[in-house]
Formats: sequence, C-alpha cells, structure tokens
Amino acid sequence: MNILITGITGLFGSYLAKEFASLGEIHGFRRTNSSLRLLAGNAFPITWYEGELSDMESLENALEDIDLVIHAAGKVSFAASEKDSLHRDNVEGTTNLVNAMLNTGVKKLVHISSVSAIGRSPELTQLDENFKWTESPLNTDYGISKYLAELEAWRGEQEGLDLIVVNPSILLGKVDDDRSSTDIYHYVIEENSYYPKGDLNYIDVRDAAKQVRELVEKEAWGERFILNNESISYKEFFEKMAVSFGKKAPSKAVSPIMLKTVVFLNTILRKLGLSKNPLNTKTAMISQQKVYFDNSKVNKLLNSSYHSLEETLDWSK
Repeated sequence: MNILITGITGLFGSYLAKEFASLGEIHGFRRTNSSLRLLAGNAFPITWYEGELSDMESLENALEDIDLVIHAAGKVSFAASEKDSLHRDNVEGTTNLVNAMLNTGVKKLVHISSVSAIGRSPELTQLDENFKWTESPLNTDYGISKYLAELEAWRGEQEGLDLIVVNPSILLGKVDDDRSSTDIYHYVIEENSYYPKGDLNYIDVRDAAKQVRELVEKEAWGERFILNNESISYKEFFEKMAVSFGKKAPSKAVSPIMLKTVVFLNTILRKLGLSKNPLNTKTAMISQQKVYFDNSKVNKLLNSSYHSLEETLDWSK
C-alpha cells in the first residue's frame, strides 16, 4: 500500500509516518523549505514530493499511484491576526486536496482535525462526536478553520471518498520536538507562578498515532473519532510535570480580574510588535473552562490503552 502523508514533517505527521510504515510505503508531501529534523534517523524510506496545498498540479502529481492519504497538514495559531492564513491553509488547503483526490481517483482519506473543530459550549462540560457545532464565544479562529476544513472532508465523502476523521486533543510529544503543542512544557520549565482554573485534555502523540493506524486497519470509514486520554486540571497537570522535570510548580490560581488585565496588556504588546503570546479573550476564557472531550467511542471500538501522564512526561525529556 502506498501512503501519502501531508504535514509529514510536523509533530503528528512524523509520528504517523513511523506508525504507518508497517502498513506500506510512506510518501511525504512537503514544502521546499520544510525541516526534516523530526524524521531524522528513521529506519524506513520516504518518497518525497515537494509542493503546496495551494498548487493543484503538485498535489495531483503526488497522488499518482497512492492508495491512502493521511491529511495532517495545517496551521495552528490562536493569534487573531492570522485568521486569513488559517482559512487559507486549513480550509482552502483541504478543499484542494479533496478535489485533487477526486480528480485522480484516490479514494481513501484520513483527515486529521482537532477537538477545536468539535466546538464548545459554556453550558456543557462533556462533549463527544455528536455535539453539533454552534456559534460560541469560545470558538477560536483556529477552531472555526478546522471545523470548516472538516466540512470539506465530509463533502469529499459525499462525492465518493472513503473517509475517517479524527479529532485529537493536545498532543504531547518530546520537549525537543519543539512544536506548538509541546510549548506547554516550557511554561513549567520556566517556573511560571500562575495556573488557569480550567481543565486540559491531552493524549500522548504515540497513542494518537497508534489509534489512527488501528482505525484504518478496522476500516472504520465514514466515522469520526475523538482522540483523547483524559481531562485533568491545569493545576494537577503542572504539578505532575514539575515533579518529572525537577521544577517548581505554578502555585497561584489566575483570578478573572488578573486574566483580563493580562489579556489587555498582551494585546497592546502584540500591536507594538513586542509579544507573540497567543493569549487573547477567547483563549483566556477557554483556559478557565472545565470540559472533557469524551473518548468512549474510540475506546469501545479499539479497546484502547494509554500511556500514563507520568510515563509520557518521563519519555518527553
């Protein structure tokens, strides 16, 4: 089986490549200037194609003789200034890939989405795959772009593709993977003092990649799955991380008034070009929310097991 992975040089894409190498030949679609650091030292070959999701010709060339596409490419950002680029990369990029697959007759697609595409509700503390997207002040521009990208993937299914959609929560990789979802480690490593009052949903990136492979082997086409280990308070998460890293844990809860002040100051600093911190009103509200993304559907099908948080943290260093 020939497997094409978009976003293969990113965090999840690189672990998906390692996981799927046992099922077939790995083909990677990447930008010309993409770093291959996360794939260094792999024991399996990768057939490379250079191009852009905006370039239909490069997409169709990469799809020749492909049996399965794993679409892990996308932009992650919570900065309000990047709304247009999020739409371009995540929504239009998925639209182009789906159209290229339909044009070339490649039928099987695994679409890597995010729990951000499930949506959120201030009234609900537990969400699953059946939650209907609704307008909410908790929906970020990133979440909206991932939701719209999912709609394009489902449109492809209606036009003939076999589709599996997965919605991973925060992916915990290694600290030196140095990707957006591993930035949370540095908050404790730098010994910051404050923690938000909300909950964090996470999964070890190795567990998530394994689940995706097992879903393909189960031929779970036409379904959507939340990939999540558990929901844990930021306070407990940071405390466990501090023990593992030998650091001092944040010990002060962020009050609503303090959070509003920080958001206001950070907005000014970003406008002055003095900060790249993504904290804004929406991300601040989310950090205070207690919510659990229910993983019972994937667990029932796969009888899944997970690395404990302690095991993940020890491995991550």
